[in-house]
Amino acid sequence: MAEAAGATPLLPGLPDEITIGEILVRLPPKPLLRCRAVSPAWRRATSARDFLLSHHARQSALPLLYSHKDVADGGQSLDVTLFDHRAGVAAATDQFQRIARLKAVPLEGGIEDGSFTPLFYPVASCDGLLLLSIECDLCICNPETQQYAPLEQLDGFMTVGFYLHPPTGQYRLLLYHETDQRAVYVFSIGSNQPPRHIGRPDPLAGHGLLFRGSLHWHTGNWIMAFDTTTESFRQIRSPVAREDYGQLFAMGDMLGIFFLNDEKTAIDIWVMKDYQGEVWAFKCRVELPVAEIRDHCQNSSHIDEVMVVNGDGELLVLVGFEDWLFQVDSDGKLIASFHARGLPSYNIVHKQSLVQHTFFPTLEGYVINDSPFI
Repeated sequence: MAEAAGATPLLPGLPDEITIGEILVRLPPKPLLRCRAVSPAWRRATSARDFLLSHHARQSALPLLYSHKDVADGGQSLDVTLFDHRAGVAAATDQFQRIARLKAVPLEGGIEDGSFTPLFYPVASCDGLLLLSIECDLCICNPETQQYAPLEQLDGFMTVGFYLHPPTGQYRLLLYHETDQRAVYVFSIGSNQPPRHIGRPDPLAGHGLLFRGSLHWHTGNWIMAFDTTTESFRQIRSPVAREDYGQLFAMGDMLGIFFLNDEKTAIDIWVMKDYQGEVWAFKCRVELPVAEIRDHCQNSSHIDEVMVVNGDGELLVLVGFEDWLFQVDSDGKLIASFHARGLPSYNIVHKQSLVQHTFFPTLEGYVINDSPFI
């Protein structure tokens, strides 16, 4: 951003191109919001849409954790936290960043005394937007801007994908209807049109991983890919033929998949060396330190959740067990343990965004800086 003739720079002695494009754009969201109190010029510079898009692009995609806690006036909250597993982040207060706290409000027809707590959990993330499920109903929010709205017109539908449609700039959901889990529909958020039927692929397991412009699901012998531009399906060869579902993840520019054994004691990790040629390579087997974890928790239960993440070019494994989170390296060594921080949320990674999305005000029930945020 070039300075106008005679204009006072944001920081004396530095051109605004450096202050905005190299310094402010690198700040985490909360410090950036505090910068707006410095002066009207700082507020204008850090509120421009182009700047906010660049700021979002600079944010790291971090594993998303969630937990439920009792709140003072009854019921429970859904706490959504990002886990910064990158090297150099030493303090637990810096590693765990709570980005949202929402109250789980009983739906109509629940227990009258308010003791009923509905199921409330994250479903998917896209461009800083979170898709949430409350008693199987869907809602969407931006934790940083505190914009929230229910998606009431999707009664009876289940989502398996969340993506940006590049030709239109619309955020869209890929859906099943509960009466037919082979018929797939597309719904544009903010549109008055009902979900549009687009085909009948093989059943899709869980929510798709967005990688190289396509959503991906492991379906046994195949990986199903959905091109978010053409909105069409194709099949990709799985590295191994297994009836159980593997969990997909992204490692830089490579697609990865891991399989947890039946005993929940080890995972096999594969990476796709050549995406276009569908060439897979076995990377490693990670023996999980189950005995050490159980001894640490004084509990002999099974592991609850496993997630593989990219830790600055090295693979890390997150293990959820009871109300503990454990960090394990690719050699199976226990690196760190954290108490009561929440469980990994279905391999969801999230990039924070301060971009204000225009579709929110078009949704019935839209609120900003209000309940259910607490």
